[in-house]
Amino acid sequence: MRGTSRRQEGLAAIEAAGIEPALADPAEPGTVLDLVGDVTVVVWMLGSATGSPEELSAIHGPRLERVLEKIVETPVRRFVYQGEGSVDPALLVRGSEAVEAATARWRIPTAALSADPDEWAAQVISLNSDRN
Repeated sequence: MRGTSRRQEGLAAIEAAGIEPALADPAEPGTVLDLVGDVTVVVWMLGSATGSPEELSAIHGPRLERVLEKIVETPVRRFVYQGEGSVDPALLVRGSEAVEAATARWRIPTAALSADPDEWAAQVISLNSDRN
């Protein structure tokens, strides 16, 4: 399992949890896509991300769409989107719609997490066991 952070200081917490840390910024889709060569499930846990309104709009809009478009050509077999959190609900709806559109267009198996962000791990495990 690999976990990413936009900031170097976030990597220590990921490693402390027993997860392989990697630096990637969802505002720069290439940094995320560089890491999916041996990944089967991508979990976009940005429902409570922080940043400027422009940054948040991008990572729940065009940057998310870019990643979805490009993972079709990778080993990724499921994409999970955090549809709840502290981000503007309109942005989360937009992101959820982008994920639904990717499912319809490219038949990417997707799911949206609807639990409290503190409880997402149980949902991810359940979704992974049900994967296609």
